[in-house]
Amino acid sequence: MGLTGMALAIDAGNSKTDVALVATDGSILATARGGGFRPPVVGVERAVDVLAPLVESVLAEARVGGAVRAGGVAGAAGPVDHLSAFLANADLPVEETRLTAEITRRGWAGTVTVRNDTFALLRAGLPDDGEPVGVAVVCGAGINCVGVGRDGATARFPSIGRISGDWGGGAHLADEALWCAARAEDGRGAPTELARALPARFGLTTMRELIEALHLHEIPGHRRHELPPVLFAVATAGDRVARTLVTRQAEEIALLARVALERLGLLDEPTPVILGGGILAARHPLLHNHLTQLLTDHAPKALPHVVTAPPVLGAALDTLDRAGATAGAYGRVRRAWG
Repeated sequence: MGLTGMALAIDAGNSKTDVALVATDGSILATARGGGFRPPVVGVERAVDVLAPLVESVLAEARVGGAVRAGGVAGAAGPVDHLSAFLANADLPVEETRLTAEITRRGWAGTVTVRNDTFALLRAGLPDDGEPVGVAVVCGAGINCVGVGRDGATARFPSIGRISGDWGGGAHLADEALWCAARAEDGRGAPTELARALPARFGLTTMRELIEALHLHEIPGHRRHELPPVLFAVATAGDRVARTLVTRQAEEIALLARVALERLGLLDEPTPVILGGGILAARHPLLHNHLTQLLTDHAPKALPHVVTAPPVLGAALDTLDRAGATAGAYGRVRRAWG
């Protein structure tokens, strides 16, 4: 017996994964959070293994709470109606196909859809009625852009790093800040306060000390995520080198949005441009104001909107879209994630 009237919503990022069990009426029956989703590093099967205990957890929690009445755990007593998975590292169509096949093989749902996680940001930022048309740019640890036009046309980018033409995101900004600071200290580059501020973040005095600590893994590599806020603080204080990096980031975000709008034939009509991810959600004045001005200059019909709700909201809304839910159901889901 299947678990009718229920769906699994999954948002899996590089650093964390959220799973929710959603009822057709918009009730969130259970949620679970786990580690990062990185198929390029561990392979498709092992990456999907990360989802398994989370799926089992939400179904077990709902059953204990009395919400699951039609059967036991999905894959044992029967699947939920649908699973919507929005996944980091599903950047190419072939990757989406492979991940869809592996998730379908697990038997968690009657039907499965897999898309890049940037589409979850887009869905979260779009209204719940009318044609889902808009562009989303995420700038968190990395950077990506997707768009949906009339009649379901899509625009997207490979977004797999420098080889696909990408510039920006928190990891990239950290590397650029380190590069500029190292060259400033040894005389190869322009002076910048970053040469003092970056080592100071870790209780060090010089870039040489910081370079050594990073190289010898005395400072774990994952702590580089602490550097972009330092970069933004130094830029806000007026440092020319830091400001150049921040303004370049704004230019890249605006360029992605403009190109996606142009590809979809939306450049000349009012169109939502949804902005999200940790870098954009922070609304750093220098970045946000410059980005807004660039969009005004080069995509004047764009309607920028920053979304701070968790991306799993977009996955949950997608399950309601596929179930033909009522307006009240959408409102209930949105209230659940503020």
